[in-house]
Amino acid sequence: MSHELVAIIDFGSQYGQLIARRVREHNVYSRIFQPSVTAAELAAENIKGVILSGGPASVYAENAPSCDAKILDLGVPVLGICYGMQFACKTLGADIKPAESREYGRTNLSVTGESALLANVPEATTVWMSHGDQINELNDDFVALATTDSCPYAVVKHTRSKFYGVQFHPEVTHTPFGNTILKNFLYDICDCAGDWQMADFVEQTIADVRKQVGTGTVICGLSGGVDSSVVAALLHKAIGDQLKCIFVDNGLLRKNEREEVESMFKGHFKMDLHVVDWGDKFLEKLAGVTDPQKKRKIIGAEFIEAFKSESDKIENAHFLAQGTLYPDVIESGAKDGNLAANIKLHHNVGGLPEELGFELVEPLRELFKDEVRKVGEFLGLPENLVWRHPFPGPGLAVRIIGDITKPKLDVLKEADYILIEEIVAAGLYRQISQALCVLLPIGTVGVMGDERSYENVIAIRAVETTDFMTADFSHIPFEVLGQISSRIINEVRGVNRVVYDISSKPPATIEWE
Repeated sequence: MSHELVAIIDFGSQYGQLIARRVREHNVYSRIFQPSVTAAELAAENIKGVILSGGPASVYAENAPSCDAKILDLGVPVLGICYGMQFACKTLGADIKPAESREYGRTNLSVTGESALLANVPEATTVWMSHGDQINELNDDFVALATTDSCPYAVVKHTRSKFYGVQFHPEVTHTPFGNTILKNFLYDICDCAGDWQMADFVEQTIADVRKQVGTGTVICGLSGGVDSSVVAALLHKAIGDQLKCIFVDNGLLRKNEREEVESMFKGHFKMDLHVVDWGDKFLEKLAGVTDPQKKRKIIGAEFIEAFKSESDKIENAHFLAQGTLYPDVIESGAKDGNLAANIKLHHNVGGLPEELGFELVEPLRELFKDEVRKVGEFLGLPENLVWRHPFPGPGLAVRIIGDITKPKLDVLKEADYILIEEIVAAGLYRQISQALCVLLPIGTVGVMGDERSYENVIAIRAVETTDFMTADFSHIPFEVLGQISSRIINEVRGVNRVVYDISSKPPATIEWE
């Protein structure tokens, strides 16, 4: 990418990805690097600034993470956050020691000095703290800019280098003026132009894809989800008929899903879409299987068979497109200590690249999920697709507790369709991050007409979350829940009870299996 870049060195902070996202929200491109990156490597990237993240370690702990000290001498501004501040201050000669009282949570901050970093920040504000160590004493090269009750050096500036340090977390929403501080750092201190735009990203990615694939054919496994749909739309814009999309109908999809995918990609976008009808074979292999992990393994293996059966028919296919996103790259890289290594494969495609000898095309690997949605909107994908809730690779198989049968699938498809329809009608779809129905492996007694019935239970799950790592159940109004329940019981044959799951993640997961 030719855009200006702010490098984030991740010392293991739980907020590392959040810092990268916050920087990009200011239209400045950011990338996360491991602490092993050298100053020379960063200099070659033509960086405008560096942010050193927080982290759980003490700077005095054995094996405490560190980075190349020469990064502080690159001549570009450096912002240290929490651990990143302590590491840099220690490197620059300040004395760090364990705090007498560990600060965690909201804390009052008093601004005591003037600087570009704290421009437009009130003299008295609150910040989010999370630290055990803190600066004990500064040398003459530092100036203190802000304090808290127990932390005399909450914000500091180095007079001989372009280093700034903050003991709190400006990237979290709990720090009200954190965004102002980051903006000041990016625009006033790093002198960023803020020209990171989705239109530029799309244009650059199209050029990169054309260069990578030449005249070759690219196969894209289309699931109908956000990531694969945006990949398909982006590649189609780049290489037109060189793109061949394969959609596997595993029989475990939502009601009308296959028809909607065909209508959108074959009808509207005029893509070369190959639909593989493999539902009966999936059901055959899943017959009698109740263990969730076995279900997933069977579905994964069968997906590869279905995909291969169609990809073998496509000539000159050397490339496989995948919707790998930046968190996948960061996650796998962090495990290996190398960001470029071991990219996590999309759950649908399993070991396909190795098995078929494909070269991967990953046009979204530098984007976060919200940025992928922006690309989708820019490319003209409909709103209901761009903002679609996540849907698991194994489909409805992990939402039927117990063995999978066609009648059970039919019940769950109808219930799920009603749930989504009613949530959309109530204007709640965008507010809810994920909503789903689960078919429970029990029957309960009920009264239908004048007779007793013994039928299925549907559980409804709806959550709100920003990162899917933690989630709270959605507070859907009772009248909406009542309407959903009434419709499912009246319209779906075989259901006489609907329950609502009010557990949070953790300890519960979002999906039931």
